[in-house]
Amino acid sequence: MALKLHNAMWPGLVGKGTDEGQEPPISLERMLELTAAAEVNGQKYDGIDYFLFLPHTNPEATDDELRGIADLIASHNFNVGSLVAPIWPGTVGDSAMGDDAAREKFLSAVTMACRIARIFEDHGVRKYGVIRIDSAEFGVEKWREDAKANTTRIADTFREAAKIAADNGQRLAAEGEICWAGMHSWKDMLNLLEEVGMPESLGFQADLAHTYLYTLGYNAPEYALVQDGYSEEEFYAAYEQMTDKLRPWTIDFHVAQNDGEVHGAGAHDKTGKHCRADDPNGKLDITKCSGYWLKDYEQRGIQHICWDGCMFPNETLENGETWNTILDAMIKVRDAQG
Repeated sequence: MALKLHNAMWPGLVGKGTDEGQEPPISLERMLELTAAAEVNGQKYDGIDYFLFLPHTNPEATDDELRGIADLIASHNFNVGSLVAPIWPGTVGDSAMGDDAAREKFLSAVTMACRIARIFEDHGVRKYGVIRIDSAEFGVEKWREDAKANTTRIADTFREAAKIAADNGQRLAAEGEICWAGMHSWKDMLNLLEEVGMPESLGFQADLAHTYLYTLGYNAPEYALVQDGYSEEEFYAAYEQMTDKLRPWTIDFHVAQNDGEVHGAGAHDKTGKHCRADDPNGKLDITKCSGYWLKDYEQRGIQHICWDGCMFPNETLENGETWNTILDAMIKVRDAQG
């Protein structure tokens, strides 16, 4: 079955806000309109992936309010795919590495996400996709103070979260980014997944932009797979090494581009900088790199891919050509999977 093509709604939210120097959030309605307007040779987006927090969604919304959101999404002929649980401090959750109170908040965010997932499924707007989490802990240095114990702490939290997900017929995917403690390198991410040890309920979400920085060892030089000035041959040898380790765990996939830089905005710590699909400084052959992650995708239950353009300027997000260019890149990724 051909992969469905989704656009993420959260670029309208992540790094946006009302503080000085911040750009305002873009509403869910507007993000849906922009996505619906994109078209390449008759192909449109099949659906969206969705962040379960304000101002797009109140995670404590009533069943009727959530059904209203489902109606809005369905009115654009979109499915809902993967959902982002509001696990971070300042949303519903707190650090998975934190004390018991923090962990309870983290687990309550996962419970809320599962409830919304089931309402969307009962409605009919959601037929596939995962619930995305991470460690919700920016303190990579704090994690290093006792790496083994802190990874075990995160793994224990994730295991409890995975049980909640399984009880609700859901799967969790942890997105590897250099900013999340215990998930900030390919090796530490792999160690964490193996320690959780629940592949049927908790897997990996691979993002092309973030995992590119894994190869560079940005926050863990000891696990760098390539050095500055690498050749194309060296890069793909390293890329294969990383994807061979993490692909068996990969149950959700983000198409993206990266220029080798890190970027942070608002409350979001520095992480892989998402670039436009046609950015001249982009380091990745999007189609080729995606192929490493999507090999045998059906065996891991992947039914859709999603574009992630977090922390794009609003001017870029409001430009219709941005979404056509992205859609074109995603069609190439899908078609290359045969």
